[in-house]
Amino acid sequence: MSYERDADGNYSDGGHRGPGPRLMGADTLIGDHVHNLKNEHLGTVKEIMLDMQTGRVSYVVMASGGVLTIGEKLFAVPWDALSLDTANHRMTLNIDKDRIENAPGFDKDNWPDMANQAWATEVHNYYGTSPANLNQSAR
Repeated sequence: MSYERDADGNYSDGGHRGPGPRLMGADTLIGDHVHNLKNEHLGTVKEIMLDMQTGRVSYVVMASGGVLTIGEKLFAVPWDALSLDTANHRMTLNIDKDRIENAPGFDKDNWPDMANQAWATEVHNYYGTSPANLNQSAR
């Protein structure tokens, strides 16, 4: 199978049929917008966090608020809480805008220990996802 990268940075094998690419470079998501189901802008993808023990994506770090990065707040959104909207080249998060404004977050100079079980449980509980990937990596 020969994979080629298209103009958007997606890898494709030419024979795949589906709603989106089977493989993507993580850098193609950096800078993408995150919207909710009401089409409200929630933030922008700043970083993709990988679990180095399992090889899975754990979180998308999303920035929200502020002006020209001044005063913006960062949020670690569990990968399982997001879906890829290929038609609009963005991510979708099923959460009300006022709820994301109150989500557990952090600033760019004070990142949490994302491998901490208590922190992960709090974040996953907030977004209604399971920290199963974190539990598997501790084995």
